[in-house]
Amino acid sequence: MDKITIKNLKLFAFHGVNPEEKENGQNFLIDVDYYSDFKKASQSDDLNDTVSYAKVVKVIRAAFTKEKYDLIEKAAEEVSKAIFESFEQIYKVEITLKKPEAPVNADFEYMAVNITRER
Repeated sequence: MDKITIKNLKLFAFHGVNPEEKENGQNFLIDVDYYSDFKKASQSDDLNDTVSYAKVVKVIRAAFTKEKYDLIEKAAEEVSKAIFESFEQIYKVEITLKKPEAPVNADFEYMAVNITRER
């Protein structure tokens, strides 16, 4: 099982249950691990034999910012669906969606959801 990791991708979006979150937006951090067979790429050294993380980032950004969701669970699910729809060779994704500016009266680094999806 081979894996590529995208760590702490910073995106600005308008997700949250509070009206000010949907109006003002906030920063989110996304970790994505995606699984495929990268043996051919490791031998050929050819970009066409892998799943380009640059292309995956574009898909993540588009899916994450397309709508305004109440829950980060829904936003993470939409990202996973978009990855599977765009890259048939990916068979598993793990997504951690972090909300460092969550409107909670507490001292914290971030609130987060982690989902794992497989074909």
